[in-house]
Amino acid sequence: MKVPLEDGLLLIRGDCSFLLVGKAKDRFSLCIETSTEELCQGVMPGDVIVVSAPEGGAVEPALMLMELVRTYHVPLLVLPRNHPGSRRVSRVVSVAPEVHTSCSIIRGTHPDQHLVCSSDELAGLSIRGDPGGLEITGMPDGIFLQTIKFRILLDSS
Repeated sequence: MKVPLEDGLLLIRGDCSFLLVGKAKDRFSLCIETSTEELCQGVMPGDVIVVSAPEGGAVEPALMLMELVRTYHVPLLVLPRNHPGSRRVSRVVSVAPEVHTSCSIIRGTHPDQHLVCSSDELAGLSIRGDPGGLEITGMPDGIFLQTIKFRILLDSS
C-alpha cells in the first residue's frame, strides 16, 4: 500500500495501540546510547521515523517524541535486557530507511533501528520511505490511517 505523505505524519491506529510515522527532513547523525557504548547511524532525508505506542494512550507525547528526533536529533536511549524500567516505557522510536514492527522484542532494549516494538495488532508491518510518501506492507484489516499536520510552536517570550 502506498500512502502519500509530504511533511506531515501518518497515524496508524489499531483498537489498542498506534504507530506515528514521519519522514526525516534532513541528513543527520542519530546517536543511540546503550549502557556500554554509543552507536551513531546516518539518517538520510526520506528515512522513516516510527514512534510506537504498544499500549495506546494519548497521541501528543508521540508527536513530541517525533519532533525531538526529527527536528532536534535527540539521541535514543536503549535499556539493557531485563532492566526494570523497560515495562514503563510507553513509547519507543526507530529510524531507518525501512522499519519492521514486532511484538516479540522487549520495549526500549533493541538497538537495531530496523525493528520497533509494537502490539500484536500492529506486528508484521513493514514501513519504507518512498519519494512520494510511504510504502506499507503487511497491513491487517481494521486498521485506521490518518494523516496529521504537526508543528510545535514555541513561545518566544
